[in-house]
Amino acid sequence: MDYEQIKVKRKEWVLEQLDLSREMADEEIYGLIDRGIQEEAKEQYIPLHQKSRLRNELFHSIRGLDVLQELIEREEITEIMINGYNRIFVEEAGKIRRVKEEFESKEKLDDVIQQVVAGSNRIVNEASPIVDARLKDGSRVNVVLPPVALDGATMTIRKFPKEAMTMERLIEIGSLPQSVAKVLELFVLSGYNIFISGGTGSGKTTFLNALSNYVPADERIITIEDSAELKIKGVDNLVRLEVRNANVEGANEISMKDLIKSALRMRPDRIIVGEVRGEEALQMLQAMNTGHDGSISTGHANSSKDMLTRLETMVLMGVNMPLLAIRQQIASAIDIIIQLGRLRDRSRRVLQIVEVDRLEGDTILLNPLYEFVEEGEEDNRVQGKLIKVNELKHTHKLISAGLLKEYEERVKK
Repeated sequence: MDYEQIKVKRKEWVLEQLDLSREMADEEIYGLIDRGIQEEAKEQYIPLHQKSRLRNELFHSIRGLDVLQELIEREEITEIMINGYNRIFVEEAGKIRRVKEEFESKEKLDDVIQQVVAGSNRIVNEASPIVDARLKDGSRVNVVLPPVALDGATMTIRKFPKEAMTMERLIEIGSLPQSVAKVLELFVLSGYNIFISGGTGSGKTTFLNALSNYVPADERIITIEDSAELKIKGVDNLVRLEVRNANVEGANEISMKDLIKSALRMRPDRIIVGEVRGEEALQMLQAMNTGHDGSISTGHANSSKDMLTRLETMVLMGVNMPLLAIRQQIASAIDIIIQLGRLRDRSRRVLQIVEVDRLEGDTILLNPLYEFVEEGEEDNRVQGKLIKVNELKHTHKLISAGLLKEYEERVKK
């Protein structure tokens, strides 16, 4: 009998032994599995390394996320892509490859999907086949079911490091130089409204987490997210809000827009919106314009200029406003845009930091402060520097915070 046959046989045996009348502890499950392996070992020889593998795989199949569990626990894997029950791909060191692991059936994959989604109090079915959720460790999950997914249920898991990424670590891996990080620290302390822009996988949430560590510990912070991913450390007065999808009747939805409105009544010093995707953009801009300086958010765009255009479009999703009025809101609300990118060597870098200067006529003028300049390649890694190109024009927040002199000293270094 081969390994897979033994695994199926012993899984059936363990399931028969389970006490379904109560919640069994993990230790009890492991105990049953050990007994099952001992029984099998009486019938045929099982090498020690196979016993260990069998023990873990049986437990993950019964209590964990089946074949996904081992992939999730491997820190070097940053993304897991399930394209149907028998096709699993992972991203590792920036490269995508197919793995040998697969679910035993479509039904098993469906069970795992429902387990993941239920853990985030979400619902996914044929009537509502698309959902965003998260794992216990904060990893981001997207699920698409048939009939929308033509080749079977699809699940994509964006993993996050077990330890929150710090600005020091980003400096260490070359995402930005220390001198620029020190300037960004002063922007955060002075209450500049910051928008982090970038494409998919450019590290926006990671950078937001790192940047939020500069927020003073004595402030009241409200975070608003579609699916909770932020890991803000060192702030005691922290309120975390997450949207709620509609139920099976299509009722009781609580949107990002609703949460931003509610947050304004919660006496926040700063509001941090995980990602702006739609009509809630107007509420976010209004929050930034009504005394909540130092607010931070992120959005998808290929450049700082594109981000402004996308914000205009998102505002128009929810309200019919003159374009000039929207641009006035954007120019008044956002102070700094940090553009991130993923280069051809798969590294994530800060590509540009711009100041939103002013509205002139019907155009929002941008003042680039830093720009990434490539200097070739070495050992398959793109070489380059984030170069200072212009002076900051609007220094009133630095002056109010008493940090202008320190800022001037830091930009000289």
